[in-house]
Amino acid sequence: MSKMLEKARNYELTQGQQIKAEERPAFHISPYVGWMNDPNGFSCYKGEYHLFYQYNPYQTQWDSMHWGHVVSKDFLHWDYLPAALAPDEDYDKIGCFSGSAIELEDGRQLLMYTSVQQEKLDDGTVRDVQTQSVAVGDGLDYEKYAGNPVLTAKDLPEGASKADFRDPKIWKEEDGCYYCVIGSRPADGSGQILLYRSKDGFQWEFVSILDENQNRYGKMWECPDFFELDGKYVLLTSPQDMLPEGLEYHNGNGTLCVIGELDPETHKLKEQFSQSVDYGIDYYAMQTLLAPDGRRIMIAWMQNWDTLAYRRNDSKWFAQMSLPRELSIKNGRLYQVPVRELDAMRTNKVAYTDVVIKDTRITLDQVEGRTVDLELVIRPEDKTNVYEKFELRFAENEKYHSALSFRPHESVLKIDRKFSGSERAVIHQRRCQVNKDSNELKLRVVLDRYSVEVFINDGEQVMSAVILTDQDAKGISFFADGAAKIDLVKYDLV
Repeated sequence: MSKMLEKARNYELTQGQQIKAEERPAFHISPYVGWMNDPNGFSCYKGEYHLFYQYNPYQTQWDSMHWGHVVSKDFLHWDYLPAALAPDEDYDKIGCFSGSAIELEDGRQLLMYTSVQQEKLDDGTVRDVQTQSVAVGDGLDYEKYAGNPVLTAKDLPEGASKADFRDPKIWKEEDGCYYCVIGSRPADGSGQILLYRSKDGFQWEFVSILDENQNRYGKMWECPDFFELDGKYVLLTSPQDMLPEGLEYHNGNGTLCVIGELDPETHKLKEQFSQSVDYGIDYYAMQTLLAPDGRRIMIAWMQNWDTLAYRRNDSKWFAQMSLPRELSIKNGRLYQVPVRELDAMRTNKVAYTDVVIKDTRITLDQVEGRTVDLELVIRPEDKTNVYEKFELRFAENEKYHSALSFRPHESVLKIDRKFSGSERAVIHQRRCQVNKDSNELKLRVVLDRYSVEVFINDGEQVMSAVILTDQDAKGISFFADGAAKIDLVKYDLV
């Protein structure tokens, strides 16, 4: 073990133990201490789910990327393991950036990551050089391969930048080969996804340009994932500098799902459908695994590069992962629902039916809390006289609240946390188009201590946001301009 990795492990152990469990999310992953960004190496290994993450243990700002490490049996209760990687080699001294993991045939776990160093240009400026490297281990300790880096500028297609070549996502195909997709910036300055192949996980060859942005969806495409689901092929990626198209793609550092067919001869994706992955404020860098029972499970960094100023300055940790979600494809769309393991945490059921709310705000007995799973169906009391607006407030007290509001005449749902206690005027609202053909809106609202995730119409869309309001703000209330009728089931999550 290098001195740099040993130092990180010693530091995180002493500092992480000082953070009380109640000061963290109850069931979302947070860093043991310090900073967290992209999920890495989301995988099954030796009967457990492993997740690594971009990690700076020493402060709550991005710097000196290590890999943090957690493990779980149910996607919800995570144990911290020692840091897995540190930037301790010449080829990765600027950072061990994002990547993925897979089990090798010999039973070892392979980590594949972007290794970053720098070069000085003729004009005296310095730029990153990104390559791909691997490490192997036993689920706890990992050794970097002596032949690193395994993919370099010589393995890029013509015109591709060696400064933007990152985030390998690896999987194994039925032909016995390992494949990976990697984000790349071509000569046109936008993004593309490169496909590589290996027989052993160590020696790699270029296969194809799987898909090309051509300046349609932002610029550089980061953190790609590629898999088959429900008879379609799905490409997930996180474009930088996206421009909105109506109510799609509103986060500048956003999310993109492309659904289509794979040409087996050219190894190129034939695009058919595209959409945002998450329509809320905080969601980036999705990564999936294929569970042993056949489910495709996705997790992401529940944060946004444009909202980093929304933070608790007294906290010793920053950022968290989303709730893992089960994916499916229906009618050319990506659907997402919370992992079914969450149902086992439900307790203290409270149910109401046909509650009419008319031109007022109400609360309901026993409907409150900050670790809550709330199912809500909203419809007009009179279909011939539809209400103007419905609002659900949560994390509420006399001073603060966050809210979901729906205007049926516009078919627009909005999430809003501007009154959540923020000290900074960062992005606090997002809207999405829902319910175009129905008067009934179904919501499932999952609250953890520092977040909300809203699953709309059985997962057709999702909106996620960080919520940093003090934990004593537990109120939940309902308002209607006009007359709305609701059915509600609320569970505490324990």
